[in-house]
Amino acid sequence: MKLNKFMKSMVIGGMAVAVVSGTTLVGAEQNAKKPATPAKAQSKNLIVLIGDGMGPAQVSAARYYQQYTKGISHLNIDPYYVGQATTYADRGEDGGKIVSGIVTDSASAGTAFATGHKTYNAGISVSNEDIARPFASIIEAAEITGKATGLVTTARITHATPAVYASHVRSRDNENAIASQYLESGVDVLLGGGKQFFVTKDEKGKRTDKNLLPDFQAKGYTVVENTSSLNALPANTTKVLGLFGSSHVAYVPDRTAEIPNLAAMTSKALNILSKDKEGFVMMVEGGRIDHAGHANDLPTTVQEVLDFDAAFKAAMDFAKKDGNTSVVVTADHETGGLSLSRDNIYEINIDLWDKQKHSSESLAASLEAAKTAEEIRAIVTTNTWITDLSDEEVQQIMAGDGSSYKREGAYNAVVSKRLLVGWSGHGHSAVDVGIWAYGPIADKVKGQVDNTQIATAGASIIGVDLNKQSTELQSKYLYPKFKINRENKVLYPAEALVKALGGTYKGDTATANLVLGKNTVIVNLTAQTATLNGNATSYTVDIDNGKLYLPLEAFSQLTGKTLSWDTLSERIILR
Repeated sequence: MKLNKFMKSMVIGGMAVAVVSGTTLVGAEQNAKKPATPAKAQSKNLIVLIGDGMGPAQVSAARYYQQYTKGISHLNIDPYYVGQATTYADRGEDGGKIVSGIVTDSASAGTAFATGHKTYNAGISVSNEDIARPFASIIEAAEITGKATGLVTTARITHATPAVYASHVRSRDNENAIASQYLESGVDVLLGGGKQFFVTKDEKGKRTDKNLLPDFQAKGYTVVENTSSLNALPANTTKVLGLFGSSHVAYVPDRTAEIPNLAAMTSKALNILSKDKEGFVMMVEGGRIDHAGHANDLPTTVQEVLDFDAAFKAAMDFAKKDGNTSVVVTADHETGGLSLSRDNIYEINIDLWDKQKHSSESLAASLEAAKTAEEIRAIVTTNTWITDLSDEEVQQIMAGDGSSYKREGAYNAVVSKRLLVGWSGHGHSAVDVGIWAYGPIADKVKGQVDNTQIATAGASIIGVDLNKQSTELQSKYLYPKFKINRENKVLYPAEALVKALGGTYKGDTATANLVLGKNTVIVNLTAQTATLNGNATSYTVDIDNGKLYLPLEAFSQLTGKTLSWDTLSERIILR
């Protein structure tokens, strides 16, 4: 159904709905819909490119800049524009507050275009339930058919957008788990930043368990960390883990020659993956478009969009030569609420857009450390064309902008005003984003579409079954909400979990009955004791805000199976 005019979130009977031009759509209906059964493949290969945070204004800004500085009137993506996609997510929680989901984050948007399902903000390819179930991505479905697969990004490889294609966690912040799941994912090429989530705290990383790099090497991955080693990969390389930074890959204006650009990473990945006779699926993300937008750093945003556009050209050069590859490009959302004008002035100072030498991120520490107005002026003058910083602007920078970006945010506010561009804030916005496509997939993503259609169209084009792989994953794992009591014991919401396992729950203020097959657990809520088939148990019983929580042992005995808890990935292993 085409979404037009406006969308307003509301609640009817506890269920989120969207009211669209007088028509009511139940939000949960999106989750209930299953991607269509795959048809015969029309393309052997699929390349998905995601410009994270790349809204319409970011695309226009890059085009104007290129036209002004290089005399080139079109971006590489321009001739392939076919439509636009919605970006909204499911209802969910944000800091304990229920939010509509209309403004998405990268995790929920990524889940949509990787799996064909909506979820809540922060969810990585899992359903929007207290006991969440995993949704298979197009890359996971392609793995089962024998295709080669790859993830390429300028963000951390464990960041939300790549993560949705090859991992499943309730929270995108669980990047250690995402790195560990990559090891079991079968994805052949992983290129991006994020080394800190593969190495231990003793090695300047984030892990408390072990260094994962030897495990990747044992599985046949070559680990590379700079341009030289990426270029030196042997011709017979089939698996590579490239980690080009402890956190994200450096911004374009801050990179050295030993940090590969996105086009170089894309070309190398294509070279490796295209050797597979079964074909391949890969995702390429311009991840730092989003970060520059969050910071409100326009000159860096433009450079990141152009870096992404160059990667698209590398993908298109391959696709046109190959003749059996579909390419689709979109964004997860827009970032920053960028406007290419401000203050009622009918002009933008585009001649100044290339006068900033490095990103604002590179200045953040020195701006925070500055003690005097003279130091602030020196930092700004060294990095920009601005030699006449006013006392008011100095004080604005020293005071910070009141956000987590502090003085960096205020610096960007000063620069943006001189560039005559505006920002609504440091967050995401809910505008639709563009779609560009080439090959058979183009006909399936034309016009106004929902972002879930990126996944279902891709699966149809390459002939893979998202449903089948989701069913397989759901037979292995559940991702519950849980609590840890004072004795450090993990407890689970009894009603939600027994129902997820196929049982029933009946309760009142005095007792709760959990039944699964021939087994029954009865909990005395007042005494906080429990029996299994009439026999006393040692289960920990916890009542929290009227909700009963029980340990995994209770559910193992109910099912007659040995259920186990994966502490790192925060999931129940069913088999």
